[in-house]
Amino acid sequence: MTHSSTPTTTALLRALVLSLVLVAAACGSDASETEAVDDDAVSSTADAVAADADDATEADDDHGHDHDDTSVDVGLFFEGALTQEPTIEDCTLSDGTETTCYQITVAGDPVTYEAGPFCPTSTSDTAEAGGIWFDGTGVYDLDGEFFLNIAELYDDANWLMYDEDGNINVTETAEEFDLAARPDVDPELQNHCVEGRLEWLENGEPVASTVLIPVEPHLTGSATTSGGNLGVTLDGVVIAQSAPVDAILSAYTIAAFDDCGGHYNPVDGYHLHGAVGCSETGDAADGETPMFAYAMDGFPVHSPLDDADAADLDECNGHTTDELGYHYHANGAEENLVLECFMGAIVATDDAAGGRPAGPPPGAEGE
Repeated sequence: MTHSSTPTTTALLRALVLSLVLVAAACGSDASETEAVDDDAVSSTADAVAADADDATEADDDHGHDHDDTSVDVGLFFEGALTQEPTIEDCTLSDGTETTCYQITVAGDPVTYEAGPFCPTSTSDTAEAGGIWFDGTGVYDLDGEFFLNIAELYDDANWLMYDEDGNINVTETAEEFDLAARPDVDPELQNHCVEGRLEWLENGEPVASTVLIPVEPHLTGSATTSGGNLGVTLDGVVIAQSAPVDAILSAYTIAAFDDCGGHYNPVDGYHLHGAVGCSETGDAADGETPMFAYAMDGFPVHSPLDDADAADLDECNGHTTDELGYHYHANGAEENLVLECFMGAIVATDDAAGGRPAGPPPGAEGE
């Protein structure tokens, strides 16, 4: 897949159909009967998909949607981020609108960077040996100094995450990882830095996730929230709700994030809790930041702004510009919540929460 923007899904498909026709014409009368049949089949398929896209747009217009100039461009996803080609199907949105949506299956592990590192192993380690931690108020490098001072940071003398030789307690097996990620953390795994690994997931494989996103997003005029995932990054990772920091800290654990703001849990695999500039595509316009994801309502999500107050963002951190149309800007990672709400309608069935991040209680928000 490429990373260049297309004006609309319909235009892209029409261009594809035209190119197929030109290729067929160039083949001439010498093409074999088999090749002719194959060309006809491909052209018919392209015609059908193009017709579906036309019907989708017409159906939205019939419902009186006020389309923003922004439309979902599945060509922006990085190579390998999707496990299969997106399809278009009927869907019902949170405001009751019947329309069409892309069914998109993200691979579940980032394709533009390697997940990790998460936890350092020694109190003498520098920031390069570990990832980051954010708790709703700040972002901290997970270096040795952080673990030496954690009792002071959280004003609790029960924190002691290293031994007398300066070795930091880190989950070292799949069994320890799973036990530390339970609501009732085993006492032996308290005061541990909890990290997961791809090889510790079921069959050692990423956890793919399928989402439905409106083909043509539209603003509803009011903010809505969801208990499910907030969006998908362009390199194949779901954006989860807030990590349950209070539950994690109360178990005297740190559910380490890597430098891109993601981590593993035994159920959902790798997922994102904070935006720090990874997975971006394209150049940023003046006063803007690059796009890195699509929200569940179909509007683009751009990286955090250095000065969000100057951008006149709405309550969901979105705004409209002449060049980009309506789009969101992610919160800073320190807030432990990429997006607070949606200004567009989402799929009505998308409220099922996913699995748990390391350390949450049953049913905790952001699982």
